[in-house]
Amino acid sequence: MNITKRFPDLFVPPHILSIEPYVPGKPIEELEREYGIPGSVKLASNENPLGPSPMAMKAMESAIGKVHRYPDGGAFELTRILSEHLGVPPEMIVFGNGSDELIGLLCHTLLMPGSEVVLPQPSFLIYDIMTRSMGARPVNVPLKSLSIDLDAALGAVTDDTRMVFINNPNNPTGTIIRKEAFEKFLAKLPPRVMVVVDEAYIEFVRDKACAVGTDYLDGPNPLAVLRTFSKAYGLAGLRIGYGIMPREIRDLINRIRMPFNASVLAQVAAGAAIKDTDFLEKTKRVIWDGLSYLFDAVGSLGLTCFPTQSNFFLIDMKQNAGEVFEKMLRRGVIVRSMASYGFPEYIRVNVGLPEENERFVEALEGILK
Repeated sequence: MNITKRFPDLFVPPHILSIEPYVPGKPIEELEREYGIPGSVKLASNENPLGPSPMAMKAMESAIGKVHRYPDGGAFELTRILSEHLGVPPEMIVFGNGSDELIGLLCHTLLMPGSEVVLPQPSFLIYDIMTRSMGARPVNVPLKSLSIDLDAALGAVTDDTRMVFINNPNNPTGTIIRKEAFEKFLAKLPPRVMVVVDEAYIEFVRDKACAVGTDYLDGPNPLAVLRTFSKAYGLAGLRIGYGIMPREIRDLINRIRMPFNASVLAQVAAGAAIKDTDFLEKTKRVIWDGLSYLFDAVGSLGLTCFPTQSNFFLIDMKQNAGEVFEKMLRRGVIVRSMASYGFPEYIRVNVGLPEENERFVEALEGILK
């Protein structure tokens, strides 16, 4: 419904009206309600197919009796654990209700109407949404061979540029930025521009040449590294992520951050998950083995899979991705159409358990026939 028709006297800022709502991957429950298909498979949201870390589950069971109390607003214990794990001072760490919230907090802290933000296109859609929410202007820089074009990003910087987002590995393409290219980029970037490096999938990277944001926190540019417990650690439903950044930037964010944005259960689960190295290694093996199987199986169907450094990959279906999405739904398999990302014939698929991967291939073969 058009709000200006329902409430004609209500003022809504034009930059809010310009925002297209984020459409998440379809939940399994919704598919089963709509199509009556039990035992559906979801490979659309890049989640951990193994479920949550066992150590995280045990920690939550121990803490369940404390949920009548507000959480520690400063997340002292979790900050201590993460500081030790990462080798960074605790005053450089801040937590969010998922790393999505930290994207919004950085935008609300540092942007204003008239600001410009350089964004890779396509990339995570929340960057554009949060930029627009502040009345700032997203400046989209097209990918080059499915990778973020850092030279073009530099060329897009103007006197009004206040921030640049780097998604490494990039979602939805799974490509990475290499150390040498990133260092050259930082050396040429004006020091007034905030660099936000989103590393939601960094745990899955196998290429040793990949740039890691925490190596550049002492440079002249203000730089924030964002990470999450949603993917490799299997805690997507708890919504907890973190940022590593100069203390001065963190202190600014804390001026507007809600005081209890990381729940009791999220904090204890994250603190246990980061120590669960066996689970993390098992997750990576499942993902890497699954990628090998899927690339071989999908390739044998005559389709093109694109190399990835993440737990997901793109497939060129050579037909309408929206129609492929619907056909797969009818076979009980949820994938992600990339039409909203500017790839009208591509789908994105994340690795599942071996039996889920096999079902995906079977369904894909069925719709091709």
